[in-house]
Amino acid sequence: MILFRRFLVRQHERGLLFRDEDLVTVLMPGRHRFVDPLRRLRLESFDLQRPEFQHPLTDYLLAAQPSLVERHFLRVETGERELAVIRKHGRPAGVLGPGSRVLFWKGVVEIGVEKVDFAATPDIPLELAWVLAGLAPGAPYADPGEALLYQIVPEHHVGLFTVDGRVTRSLTPGAHAFWRFRHRLAVETVDTRIQALEVSGQEILSRDKVSLRINLSATYRYLDVLRVRANLPRPEEFLYRELQFGLRAAVGTRSLDQLLESKNEIDRAVFEHMQARTRDLGVLVETVGVKDIILPGEMKTLLTQVVEAEKVAQANNIRRREETAATRSLLNTARVMEENPTALRLKELETLERLTEKVNGITVYGGLEGLLKELVKLRP
Repeated sequence: MILFRRFLVRQHERGLLFRDEDLVTVLMPGRHRFVDPLRRLRLESFDLQRPEFQHPLTDYLLAAQPSLVERHFLRVETGERELAVIRKHGRPAGVLGPGSRVLFWKGVVEIGVEKVDFAATPDIPLELAWVLAGLAPGAPYADPGEALLYQIVPEHHVGLFTVDGRVTRSLTPGAHAFWRFRHRLAVETVDTRIQALEVSGQEILSRDKVSLRINLSATYRYLDVLRVRANLPRPEEFLYRELQFGLRAAVGTRSLDQLLESKNEIDRAVFEHMQARTRDLGVLVETVGVKDIILPGEMKTLLTQVVEAEKVAQANNIRRREETAATRSLLNTARVMEENPTALRLKELETLERLTEKVNGITVYGGLEGLLKELVKLRP
């Protein structure tokens, strides 16, 4: 019968010695000999290079063996509003969530503990967030994907930071990280650049009861994203509806002729309406413009006829003015020739020149003087 049993605990280990599955003591590195003829002893070894003590006896040790715990372990506990960042040799190793209680072996690995009130300080330094995000999940640490929220706000955007459905603040462009324990966190990004909004196919009656289809275009941008969110649950829908109202008010108080003569008046009226409606909402309407006014088929035909009649009348007026001017010029020329025979003679020569340009040859009998006398006879 073997009376003695020997147990070896290496330099980087600690051992828990059990008798009949009851804890007897903690064995330090070395060779240990015990009287155990009935083989009632059992040694459980722990590698101190992995200092996390994951054992069913944790609660028992904390409650019944406080001196043993203080001598061999580092005790870490977190409250309901706390978390603990565990560091090994100064480098982050994991995060203990709220309401955690964990023991770490003292000895080989230097353990550092940084407690954080995540309710009061939800932000995580980016350097720490990057390291934690790269850690693999494993007990007793929280899963990094569930422990933190990592969000990038693009350039020219603003981030709305929401905690449990309530917007708490805005975020500038760049990277941000937050603890997400016990809360539902979200970041919504909003583009602060100029946005375009189209209002198409609006059927509106003018003041003289003509049905028109109008397409409108507008641009806008956010001045204060938090104020916009506080006042407008759906900003784009609100702007679209107000553009419709402003357009109907502008068109309904003007006749068809007024609308066709000056679309700028519609732009100005709708723009003033939008400025009044959005003045205190944190959104600025930059421009408003009517793209086109579409008439019904019958009205197009009538307007075409009106335009044609106006153009024909204008052409007739121009023609009459030209005829009157030509007649007046002839009368003046005749008066000059009547009073001055030399001028008449010059006119005759000009006429003869024109005639000779249109013939290939001419035979003159009696000399040029005779020809001129025969062509035109001057009477006193």
